[in-house]
Amino acid sequence: MDVLIVDDERSIRMTTSVALEVEGHYVETAEDGAVALKRIKEENFALIFLDLRLGDEDGLDVLQKIIALRPEALVVIFTAFGSIPTAVRATQLGAFDYLEKPFTPDELRAILIKAQKAHRNQKEVTELKATVQSLKKEVVQSSPPIDFSPVDPTAQAEFDVLFRAAPTSASILILGESGTGKSVIAREIHDRSHLRDKPFVTVSCPSLSKELLESALFGHMKGSFTGAVKDTWGKIHAADGGTLFLDEIGELPMEIQPKLLRFLQEKEYERLGENKVREANVRIIAATNRDLKESIKAGDFREDLYYRLNVISVTIPPLRQRPTDLENFAKTYLKFFATQVGRRIEEFSESGRAALLRHSWPGNLRELRNAIERATILARGSKVAAEDLPTPSSQSNGAEIFEPGTPTIGGEHSLDEIELAHLTRVLHWAPSFHDAAQVLGIDKATLYRKRKRLGINQITP
Repeated sequence: MDVLIVDDERSIRMTTSVALEVEGHYVETAEDGAVALKRIKEENFALIFLDLRLGDEDGLDVLQKIIALRPEALVVIFTAFGSIPTAVRATQLGAFDYLEKPFTPDELRAILIKAQKAHRNQKEVTELKATVQSLKKEVVQSSPPIDFSPVDPTAQAEFDVLFRAAPTSASILILGESGTGKSVIAREIHDRSHLRDKPFVTVSCPSLSKELLESALFGHMKGSFTGAVKDTWGKIHAADGGTLFLDEIGELPMEIQPKLLRFLQEKEYERLGENKVREANVRIIAATNRDLKESIKAGDFREDLYYRLNVISVTIPPLRQRPTDLENFAKTYLKFFATQVGRRIEEFSESGRAALLRHSWPGNLRELRNAIERATILARGSKVAAEDLPTPSSQSNGAEIFEPGTPTIGGEHSLDEIELAHLTRVLHWAPSFHDAAQVLGIDKATLYRKRKRLGINQITP
């Protein structure tokens, strides 16, 4: 747990701090109520030890302020023998328990065990409430479910490997094109594992600069870089005991890769600006749309890190290779969005079905989801027809049929014309600017410059 010790006696702060750190807890100290309240506003401490007498301050006043700020915090009162009645009064005001000074290590350990049990119970209640709220909102959730029982034999084999590995602690690498549902699959692996009741924490590797990504992973100490105004724990600490999902691991900067490799090998890491080695027991699931073997050849990805991540590796086939699954996904999406918007649309017309199967769906599930949602809203009849779908039709072999005058690969067109057509189409169906950049394999700043240079004004919000 994250623990704060509030006591005006330095000896008490130091000895208690050492005893708690030996037990594996993170500890901060404060010598008065003002400092304590400032840190409590900034950090969510699970357990707070509070002395009833802080110099001239009344510990009961500080207690009530703490409870007002963090009602979920467990506050244990330090008290001398003659102040037992006051300590009892403190429990009536909301303190979790009290500990009489001087105390023995065994007495402190007994309080810790009791507090840890209460903390676990709090988390379970919070998670249960969240689950209930999620169930209540199920009918209006923003995303339709993904079928984890594909018909396609290749996809079946890949999912079989994934879910057989799910109950283990093995690292898993999920490969596949953008939009194939890798992040949802990672969550499903966690939910089918022995860690299902533990944290599932996601880090999006392309979304932050090198410095911020390193801090997001490992945490940092105050002053370790510009803008580091307080000590911060990273995602590894948050995922301790559970699963850490590294989305688009192929985008991880080379400077961070040795640190991640060390963590995978030794379960040890250090926060930025801190020399103390810390441990965390975390199961790693990683995903990428890049060919990591090619990245290794290009010098963009460490081979030793690749093999550490690649204990169990699967490749999710794109939709264009899974026509039966494509139809099943489209029907599921249609039923979901028809229910959401209150329309009686139950199926696709022959032209609509043909259009679905002819299109190559380069954006995979993400593109299909957007297309079906749009068609459900705009369809004129009780069936979704080809004209209701926002995608151009395509050949059965996956070669796109464009409108007359649209640049085609191998035609008499400049690279700028080809790039303009491709960027425009991706920006049309991608749900966000960030997703479009991921599909194109570039960062958002580069996509913004290209869009500006090519004069593309319409972008997906």
